[in-house]
Amino acid sequence: MRAIERVFKTSTRIPKPTKGWLSIAKSQYQLILMSIPAILILILFSYVPLWGWIMAFQKYSPAKGVFGSDFTGLDTFRTLFKDPIFYEVLRNTFVMSIMSLAAGFIGAIILALLLNEVKFSLFKRTVQTITYIPHFVSWIVIANIILVGLSPDGGMINELLMTLGIIDEPIYFMAEGKWFWWIHTFAGLWKELGWSTIIYLAVLGGVNTELYEAASVDGAGRFSKMWHISIPGLIPTAMMLLILNTGWILSSGFESQFLLGSNLVIEYSQVLDLYAMNYAFSIGDYSLGVAISIFKSIVSIILVLSVNFLARKLDQGKIF
Repeated sequence: MRAIERVFKTSTRIPKPTKGWLSIAKSQYQLILMSIPAILILILFSYVPLWGWIMAFQKYSPAKGVFGSDFTGLDTFRTLFKDPIFYEVLRNTFVMSIMSLAAGFIGAIILALLLNEVKFSLFKRTVQTITYIPHFVSWIVIANIILVGLSPDGGMINELLMTLGIIDEPIYFMAEGKWFWWIHTFAGLWKELGWSTIIYLAVLGGVNTELYEAASVDGAGRFSKMWHISIPGLIPTAMMLLILNTGWILSSGFESQFLLGSNLVIEYSQVLDLYAMNYAFSIGDYSLGVAISIFKSIVSIILVLSVNFLARKLDQGKIF
């Protein structure tokens, strides 16, 4: 595999910049001007609304407004952290987000590697189309398909299991909390797996073909090429996407949990966004909802920085 290493080092060598940042900025001023509207939109919709965080330190009343509501300091956060339901909801959010992240991350890489090895273009495009379609389907449709498929009254899964003799009577999948996390993970994987492979397939398409040619000269098979060329080529992009996705662990949304969950499995289905929504709109405690938002943001920043630090150490060979 020495030929592969020589080609890989040559193809991945990055030339050192010879110009200063000011010269580079002048040469790319068109791109900088084009990015200004996007930056302004980001500031307007992502940073300006942060002033509303002041509600977390008030006993906010819509009638009095932000400037008329009484300040309560950290009382809202104390109430939040004393609520035992909060820790149950936090557990659900972490577990479901990590399961979905792991399944989607690993599944997308595996699917991209397999599709990259397919030489029959018609079959490859067909598989890509089939796996892409669920991304464009609403969660309402996806949830209804899953609910009907898992129904104990004529559901496809129960009928199949009873036909094969695995079970004697239907299982109430959606009424048992122990199944909810796995069902939610499968639903998310089915919906987003194909869409997540697009970036990985694009990266594999840009891998230097000389690497594969050198591997063939050395007598490497398909699996060896995949292990020594395709996967190392994906690692930088995969790590970047992993770092970005880690920041959204606590912001996994609530559509899937809201549509798939019920009062029978609320101990396993309720996540932070649903918890905040219930307090804000059902009970009218807007301050607690904002406090949860602040907590999510702080934890997300810590997670992103931690994963980025570990990725750097791993890249430098200082871990393991």
